Amino acid sequence: MSSGPLAFQGKSVLVTGASSGLGAATVKRFAAGGAQVYAASRDQERLAEVAAGCADLPGEVRFGHLDVADPGSCRAAVADAVAAYGRLEVLVNNAGRHDFRITTDVTDEEWAYDIALNLGGAFFCSQAAIPHLLESDGGGGNIVNVASVAGVMGEAYSAAYTAAKHGVVGLTKALAVEYLRQPLRVNCVCPGGMDTPQVHTIEAPDGVDWDLIMRVSAARGFMTADSVAAAVVFLASGDASAIHGSIQLVDQGHLAG
Repeated sequence: MSSGPLAFQGKSVLVTGASSGLGAATVKRFAAGGAQVYAASRDQERLAEVAAGCADLPGEVRFGHLDVADPGSCRAAVADAVAAYGRLEVLVNNAGRHDFRITTDVTDEEWAYDIALNLGGAFFCSQAAIPHLLESDGGGGNIVNVASVAGVMGEAYSAAYTAAKHGVVGLTKALAVEYLRQPLRVNCVCPGGMDTPQVHTIEAPDGVDWDLIMRVSAARGFMTADSVAAAVVFLASGDASAIHGSIQLVDQGHLAG
């Protein structure tokens, strides 16, 4: 599986959180490479738009429901992806959401939901997908997890999100070691700020210190979702066959110094 024009022809890919932003850009990248993509999210209307936007690409896009905060929904989405194409070679755990909250105001329900959404979904989708990935053509599939720069540094007013994304980094490393002797690759992308629909709707509570929030901002500004999707698709390709257990920063050099 190289990164050539049709690098993913005949390969089946499941992308979570696929209805907008990085997820949608990743679906289009895989479809351009000839993949059979199962795009999953809660927003079926927007998924239909993503699929329609890929109609002229070499690959195929089908879509279905997924609520990554629900373990049963994660298992069902993996089963649906396998049923759609008869196999599964790649899982991209992209779904998640970032909400700013003052730590002392976080409710039990908000904490539990943030962890389930941003960490639990990656675990339960991976758990369900791994048996299929190990049976994939070519001797083993791979998982690409999407964390965040908040997975390797602290982010103000984001205790649950930061804890969850650190967890995604840890999950990646744990799976990479557990499957070291089997033909499964597991890697993680940690993006910095992207110009996505979520960025334009995110709000912060009254009284926050914006200087602290902006500590995670790169001097070069926002990236496009497609530029990060390129890194995700590369890690899933045969050109990354020697890359396993890596935590890849895609952050405009923000954490280089």
